Amino acid sequence: MATTTKPAGAKPAKKSSGFTGVRGAFWIILACAVFAFCFFFLWFGHESHFEADGEAKDVWGLVYKGGVIVPVIHTLLLTVLAMSIERWLALRTAFGKGSLPKFVTNIKAALNANDFAKAQQLCDRQKGSVANVLTASLNAYKEMEQTPGIKKAQKVAKIQQAHEEATQLEMPTLTMNLPIIATIVTLGTLTGLLGTVVGMIKSFSAMGKGGAADSGQLAQGISEALINTAFGIATSWFAVVSYNYFTNKVDKLTFALDEVGYSIAQTYESNHADEA
Repeated sequence: MATTTKPAGAKPAKKSSGFTGVRGAFWIILACAVFAFCFFFLWFGHESHFEADGEAKDVWGLVYKGGVIVPVIHTLLLTVLAMSIERWLALRTAFGKGSLPKFVTNIKAALNANDFAKAQQLCDRQKGSVANVLTASLNAYKEMEQTPGIKKAQKVAKIQQAHEEATQLEMPTLTMNLPIIATIVTLGTLTGLLGTVVGMIKSFSAMGKGGAADSGQLAQGISEALINTAFGIATSWFAVVSYNYFTNKVDKLTFALDEVGYSIAQTYESNHADEA
């Protein structure tokens, strides 16, 4: 069986300090569902929002007329908002304390000057995922300098391996809960469509009773259809914007990781002669 070897004495990447994400996303969804259903029945369904004959007299009562699928869509919408806040806080920690492009530029300048002490100081000051991965790569670099009898190409490969392993440790923090937002992109539209279909069924059912349409039931069915459509589209809209925004942020951070990893490997290759 093939085994993965690590440079002897190489230190693992530091864990990011600060908020690194919520792993129990189920509880966030459950809390959003409880809030959505309670708000729907206790506020939207309150008698103050309806006339004596049961007709809605304001927008809150009109939303309540949308039916029980409305709080389901509200659950999805609240989940998107909660997950967006969670991802924003986690990626803020992952990016570190300063500007990431400036940090990468300063690191490359320090590497070009062979000033590894300054590079480590920059990492300690920046913190975050890129700094953690870079610290692991620098530790591997130092370890390879103290390891004789290995070809330069093998040492470079071990430095790259340490970089990749440290990157893999950081990736769960970067991409956590994004699949949930991606799922809601589609689920919001489909749930809104379900509510639309249910509302239209009620409308046609009202039209078919006794050969003439009951205006109240017809209006309620159309209202349910349109309200669910509106909330479903709004939920998917927020989910698409959120998912694309955070995916772009993760891509930027991943590119920065690749850039500094390549720079460290190239620095070692240019500074050291082949020993074997």
